[in-house]
Amino acid sequence: MDNPQAGIFALGTSSHAYLEFDAVGGRHGRDVVAAIASLREPRTTMGGVNLVAGFRPELWRSIVHHGMPRGLEGFNAELTGADGFTMPATQHDAVLWLSGSAYDVIFDTARAAIGMLAGLATVTEETSSWSYQHDRDLSGFIDGTENPTLIEAPGFVLVPEGSPGEGGTVLLLQKWEHDVGAWEALPVQEQELAMGRTKLDSVELESKPADSHVAATDQDRFGHIFRRNMAYGTVTNHGTMFVGFASEQKPLADMLTSMVETPDALTRYSHPLTGAYYFVPSTESLLQVSNHGANDGTPA
Repeated sequence: MDNPQAGIFALGTSSHAYLEFDAVGGRHGRDVVAAIASLREPRTTMGGVNLVAGFRPELWRSIVHHGMPRGLEGFNAELTGADGFTMPATQHDAVLWLSGSAYDVIFDTARAAIGMLAGLATVTEETSSWSYQHDRDLSGFIDGTENPTLIEAPGFVLVPEGSPGEGGTVLLLQKWEHDVGAWEALPVQEQELAMGRTKLDSVELESKPADSHVAATDQDRFGHIFRRNMAYGTVTNHGTMFVGFASEQKPLADMLTSMVETPDALTRYSHPLTGAYYFVPSTESLLQVSNHGANDGTPA
C-alpha cells in the first residue's frame, strides 16, 4: 500500500493556510505538477509544517493516466437548489494546504513555496485559518463529531491497495461565510434544530428535523468522510473552511447535492464562497512525478 501524505492525519495543529494555484498561461501542466510535487521534499517542510499537495483531477489524470479513482472530476459546475441557493464552482489547478503549530512558520513556508512556483503557477485563492476553542467552529458547535478515529480513518479516506491512485484521497475544499447576525439572533434551541445536535456536548437529536444539517449530510446514508475543518476570517467577517476527505468522490458529492436539494437549514445562515475538488496523491506518486515529470500511465 502506498503511503498517504502525512499532513492529512496530523491532528492538533492550530495554524493553517490554503493556497490554490492556477498554471501560468503557456506553461505545460506537467511542469506545474512536477514543481508542486517537489515541494513535498524535506527542505520545504522544516519548522514543524505539514504540507499537503492536491491537484485538479483532470490535470493529474493528464500526467498520471491511471493514477486516481475512475470518474473523479473537478468542481466544474455550480449546484443550485429550487430555492435559489447556490454552491459556486471555483475549481483551480492545484492546492497546497499548510498546517503547523504557529502562523509564523506557516507564513514563511508559504512564501517559500510561492517563490519556488514563480513563473509556473500563481496563487488565485488564499485563506489563513486557525483552530477555535479546540474543536468548535464559529457557529459555536463542535465540528467533526462523526469523524472516524485515526485508526479507522484510513479505511474511509484512502484509495485502497490495488486500486488506481492507491494511498491517495479525494479532497473537497469549500470556504463558507457565516451570517453571524442572523445565526446569533437565534435562540440556542433553534440553532440546535438547524444543526441537528446539541450545542454544548454535540449529542445528536433523536427527533432532529429532516432539513437539519446532520440529517441532510447523514454519513450512515451517504458514506463516511474525514473532516479537517478550520475557522477563518476576522472578527467582523468570518466562517469555516470545509476540508473533507474520502476515498471516492461520491459521498462528498452526494452530501452537497442533498444540502442543496433538501435544502439544508444551515444554508440559511452560511453560504459557500468557493468550491473545488482535488486529488491528493500518495507520497510515492508525488516522488515519481517529481523525479520524472510523469509516469508511464500506471499508478505509482
